[in-house]
Amino acid sequence: MTYTVYDDTITIKLIQEACKVLGVSMEVVLKLFGEYFFKFCKMSGYDQMLRTLGGNLSEFIENLDALHSYLALSYQEMNAPSFRVENGADGKMLLHYYSDRSGLCHIVPGIIEAVAKDFFNIDVTLEILNMSAEEERTGKKEHVVFMVMQKTHGQMRRAKLDGSEESQDVQRDQKALEAAFLRMKENYSCISLYPVRKSRWDVVRSIVMFGKGHFINTFRTVYPERLWIEVKTFCNAFPFHIVFDESLRVRQAGVNIQKYVPGLQTQKVRLDEYFSIVHPQVTFSIFSICKFINSQFVLKTRREMMPEAWKRKPTLKLRGQMIWMESMRCMVYMCSPKLRSLKELEERHMHLSDIAPHDTTRDLILLNQQRLAEIELSNQLERKKEELRVLSKHLAIEKKKTETLLYAMLPQHVANQLKEGKKVAAGEFKTCTILFSDVVTFTNICAACEPIQIVNMLNSMYSKFDRLTSVHNVYKVETIGDAYMVVGGVPVPVGSHAQRVANFALGMRISAREVMNPVTGEPIQIRVGIHTGPVLAGVVGDKMPRYCLFGDTVNTASRMESHGLPNKVHLSPTVYRALENQGFEIIQRGEIDVKGKGKMTTYFLIQNLKATEDEIMGRPADPVDCKEASAQSLKAMVMMRYTDSPQPLPIGEAIASEHQTFCVASAGTLQGFSHMLTSPSARLLCMALPWVGLAFGVGCESRRVMCLAEA
Repeated sequence: MTYTVYDDTITIKLIQEACKVLGVSMEVVLKLFGEYFFKFCKMSGYDQMLRTLGGNLSEFIENLDALHSYLALSYQEMNAPSFRVENGADGKMLLHYYSDRSGLCHIVPGIIEAVAKDFFNIDVTLEILNMSAEEERTGKKEHVVFMVMQKTHGQMRRAKLDGSEESQDVQRDQKALEAAFLRMKENYSCISLYPVRKSRWDVVRSIVMFGKGHFINTFRTVYPERLWIEVKTFCNAFPFHIVFDESLRVRQAGVNIQKYVPGLQTQKVRLDEYFSIVHPQVTFSIFSICKFINSQFVLKTRREMMPEAWKRKPTLKLRGQMIWMESMRCMVYMCSPKLRSLKELEERHMHLSDIAPHDTTRDLILLNQQRLAEIELSNQLERKKEELRVLSKHLAIEKKKTETLLYAMLPQHVANQLKEGKKVAAGEFKTCTILFSDVVTFTNICAACEPIQIVNMLNSMYSKFDRLTSVHNVYKVETIGDAYMVVGGVPVPVGSHAQRVANFALGMRISAREVMNPVTGEPIQIRVGIHTGPVLAGVVGDKMPRYCLFGDTVNTASRMESHGLPNKVHLSPTVYRALENQGFEIIQRGEIDVKGKGKMTTYFLIQNLKATEDEIMGRPADPVDCKEASAQSLKAMVMMRYTDSPQPLPIGEAIASEHQTFCVASAGTLQGFSHMLTSPSARLLCMALPWVGLAFGVGCESRRVMCLAEA
């Protein structure tokens, strides 16, 4: 986040990784980072602020501490370095760098060289003369001394043109420059703007050189013979100022600083008894203060020296400038309270009226109050943005779960059309294969068992059947009581619909062996009937939409199931013709009387001669994997391959979600499911959800019990 403070260890790790990738030293990366950081500050809107810090490089560096102090109003946790400049001869200067953050000093050359090049059009080189850890008032600090050597572009050019072949060009340039000055002298010969008599050449020189950062300004200050201000007026006009001598004895103090630090009214009290230096972090002595005379000083009151009633209040901080008065051998500290907001003003029981009207601290407090409010708003927006991102991610996950469950109840293309509010047109399928199954003696079982036992039995059986629908890619139409209806070739037409449904029926028979009759404790017995023919399929109803099949094929398939035998797969003649010569073992049952159909020759499906039981059940080939699949999860399955099989589908999650739904229903509650209903898919799912109740409805009494459990 924008205003988050990151530890320096993160920075060091990033730099070390960059060094490994780029194959360069840490000093090179830090210097390049310094150059980029300067460009980044300019692009971030600080360009104008940086340009106005000073008229030359030395002034720019000396005012960096003041800039950091201002930025600390917004970035309260900023731990900025401190700079001190010693100007030397030949355009060289010593730059003293102080920081509590070790290992980052090589950023300084990159920043300073970029500033000199961009703002002052000079090339600068920095060399480290000394690195040490100084023992200051607050402990060890990193102190690095840089030698700064600068040359203007003109000097560099002359250095390059020292050769004998180019000396004539240099002389020619010098003559041209002198001629230009002579012409300017003639043009401005009539100017007389100065009260003091000056030569015409001095006038031209002042016009040309005025305002240049590396030339001396010709302005001369006029001072009065005496100070025309009364002592009381001065102390009231500057209510926060302190004058102290070389031994740190207080000689004079402003009226308001006496008000908030009463001890200063005592004659010749030592300043270091009531204040400590916060910035720059130096020892409290005249020598150390003079050493950093160009820096901004921040002093803090000592809590133990305050009156007893004030010790619970936050300490007062003063920020200002130290000025040495040589004739009096005293130091004057012109300062103002260091406050960031109105809250800090109130905590110290101060008012804006305590600050002099000419002091810009008033404006800074009010402006920064607004700035802090904007920062807090920005932080809130970023936090909300992050929360929305997390919620959006969770919503996408829940939406996927909802759609997965919805697609388990309606065909995907049908569900998508209903979500978009479109009408789903009925479709005619010229050939498909429909399967019906039921549990033998189911009515007797219901009469002898508790409803929850019936629910557990059906849940166990239907979960196994549902898994097989994905193995053979057939569509589960519905379950009513103990009846289970499946279709192959609808809603997606496939040529192998009969083979798929036949293998599914064989898998149902195998799975039924693992489901126990709660009355006898023996495996349950099922009857299966299959028929092939044309159907009309479509969605009926608006409040509880269902994808239904219509046609005589549905009736005939139901008759095959009702006229079947326990643990037998009963086939109609059309199914027999579709499975003939497809590797299935089929025996003829003979001619039977089918209700509503008359005499029909029917058949029994025995087995698939070309597929193993593991292939029909979708079990992994590895026996170890097979055990894990049956013991741990329904996700591990292998789809059976057919000649017209599409590419493998991600079915595992859908089956797992559907299985979990049935398991929740069998426990007698659907609490916790409502959090998934967060999309158009969910609204459609709410309409389709009563199908689950039909799946567990066994007899009138049991159906009522289970519907109430789900509600």
